[in-house]
Amino acid sequence: MNKISKPDNMSQEFYEACIAVEGKRARTVINHILQNGFITTEELSDIYAYDHPPRAARDVRENGIPLKTYKVVSKKTGRKIAAYKFDFSEKTKGRIGGRKAFSIQFKKKLIERYGSCSVLTNEKINPRYLQIDHRIPYEVAGNDANEDVEHYMLLDASEQRAKSWSCESCENFRTNKDKNICENCFWAYPENYSHIAMKPERRLDILWSGDNCKQYELLVTEAKKENQSPQSLIKKLLKDSFSDSN
Repeated sequence: MNKISKPDNMSQEFYEACIAVEGKRARTVINHILQNGFITTEELSDIYAYDHPPRAARDVRENGIPLKTYKVVSKKTGRKIAAYKFDFSEKTKGRIGGRKAFSIQFKKKLIERYGSCSVLTNEKINPRYLQIDHRIPYEVAGNDANEDVEHYMLLDASEQRAKSWSCESCENFRTNKDKNICENCFWAYPENYSHIAMKPERRLDILWSGDNCKQYELLVTEAKKENQSPQSLIKKLLKDSFSDSN
């Protein structure tokens, strides 16, 4: 990356922050933008085989390099697609310089606090599959949380991707960056929340394991008979149960 010259419209400070990034995926995106001025989701997919382009863009942001998302017309399909370029206007204190790496000792502290399980589902998971995530996205709060276990959570990879997708689609994440809104969101504090990505929603994750899997199979079979999803059937059964109790 050091071989790529600094664009004329970029400050030396911003350039040095770019070339200091070490993560392969983030470096690839930064390298492309330094050379071409922007990168599209189509290019991320077709050229670099990244099947989740927004995640690649977020890697750059988590390394302290602000990006602006906008729309361009695809040369391949003629449809509007997302593109990313450097955002020189956004230099929020606590974010330039990137997300800090977490030590093994800090992960042990989190496991001591929450157990070896996902904070979203309370499912017990082998520690090697648990990942550390900021409760409030790094792009909103930066590293203000320091290494306080109360400001972090343990998730498995699929849950972290789901959280990432939801947060990136949230209006607060994209524009307002209000920590107070995040503090009341399911993705930050599933133990006590009032919304999910600013929508008046509630969520319950249920896991069947061992012998209980038989109950799940019966549920799926019954749902198919009634031509509805297992989730809809569960809601119907709960509604009927509460109606009977009243």
